[in-house]
Amino acid sequence: MEIFEAIHTRQSIGQVKPDAVPRELIEKILTAAVQAPNHYQVRPWRFAVMTGAGREKLGEVMAQSTKAAHPEATEEELQKDRVKPLRAPVVIAVAADKPGLTKAKEIENVCATAAAVQNLLLAVHALGLAAMWRTGPSATDPAIKHFFGWEPDQHLIGFVYLGYPQHELTPPARPSFEDRTAWME
Repeated sequence: MEIFEAIHTRQSIGQVKPDAVPRELIEKILTAAVQAPNHYQVRPWRFAVMTGAGREKLGEVMAQSTKAAHPEATEEELQKDRVKPLRAPVVIAVAADKPGLTKAKEIENVCATAAAVQNLLLAVHALGLAAMWRTGPSATDPAIKHFFGWEPDQHLIGFVYLGYPQHELTPPARPSFEDRTAWME
């Protein structure tokens, strides 16, 4: 797939088949992700790949975290958290190194990690897979970060859910750059 086609046709897809994604494809996707630019070549991204029972473990941590924050939460509400990671056969949590670990500034690490996620999403699309980048309360929850071995002040910039698309994809309609651009000559 040509790069401009990939950029213009990539889209967030939340509904995927339950079919397993081969580890070789996941590794190819991660290899594309880490080609992102980063200040001082510090490679600030961290990935946690969950498949199979790993997703169930994450779901349980999400449910327990909700219960700790909201003791009045019903079992039905907790069950919704438990099944969130089961929406796709692969969930990749992505974090940026915490401030102070490298000579790069915090914002530089976060931006580089976001660029890695964009590379990841483009690679997913180029391979005929589908993905959705999600955040929500779990992305800022210290208990979720602890589950991955990350620090409470480390930025968990999102969860990428990926798998094979359930439906044939149609290119999305997106607005132009023109209303967001100022030309200074």
